[in-house]
Amino acid sequence: MSWLKITLAVKKGQLDFISEQLELAGAQAVTIEDAGDHPLFDLLDGSLPVWDDSLATGLFNAEQGSNAVLAKLANVFSPLALPQYRLEILPDQDWERSWMDRFQPIQYGHELWICPSWCEAPDPAATNIILDPGLAFGSGSHETTRLCMKWLSQQALENKTVIDYGCGSGILAIAALKLGAVSALGIDIDPHALQASRKNAQLNRVSERLQLELPSDIPEQYESDIVFANILADTLLELRSRLLSYRKPGGILILSGILQSQNELIYKEFEPGNKIQVFEDGEWLMMSVTAQ
Repeated sequence: MSWLKITLAVKKGQLDFISEQLELAGAQAVTIEDAGDHPLFDLLDGSLPVWDDSLATGLFNAEQGSNAVLAKLANVFSPLALPQYRLEILPDQDWERSWMDRFQPIQYGHELWICPSWCEAPDPAATNIILDPGLAFGSGSHETTRLCMKWLSQQALENKTVIDYGCGSGILAIAALKLGAVSALGIDIDPHALQASRKNAQLNRVSERLQLELPSDIPEQYESDIVFANILADTLLELRSRLLSYRKPGGILILSGILQSQNELIYKEFEPGNKIQVFEDGEWLMMSVTAQ
């Protein structure tokens, strides 16, 4: 059986509506991706992707014919005009297998791996984190997460406590726990992220050591040995005082999600009273911030 792949251009704020219309028109699968090449961190409204420009793709049975499918779409969008679209006819294939084949184990340092649940661990003796790719919360492949994971793989974490602010999938907190941290706190504004983190923690058998909370539920005076904040630069600036307050005396604050062009701005705001080390991966930066 062949398929019709119809891809619609979507502006920020329209994504839920467009996805629903594709489903109403009979799409057997709906996927979302960035129209540019920007990572997804900003989940401020608690919904799914908030890129400025996205692509929503519906997969339809080609036996209906393209004219019939487009007519259905026009009907469900009425009285609004059908957004700009691209139509492709695709040969039959195992779509689930094709999607799964895109994600393979990722190595960080010598003994830390992220492995999808359907893959065998390349090194069973290493620290292997089971993490299935998710739409909104990250699978560890982006430069900002790679920087944090590589740093983690080189640390002695025994008896350390960790905060993962903007935890998403929980990848950093889970990695820290599997590398020896005694406990971790994952914080996110999106309940869906906390749900994803909880599921991944159970999959990796560390849920009893991972606390998950909304920012409003974190008690004052909470401190940790290591604090991760892998979020947008603007949000790092907004949260500067809070993030520094979470760092124990002698602890480390790890800032990521920083573009090269934002280096001086972040450095300037966090440098007073602190020693900063900068790590680079492509156009992205990570900073370790320790008290002088």
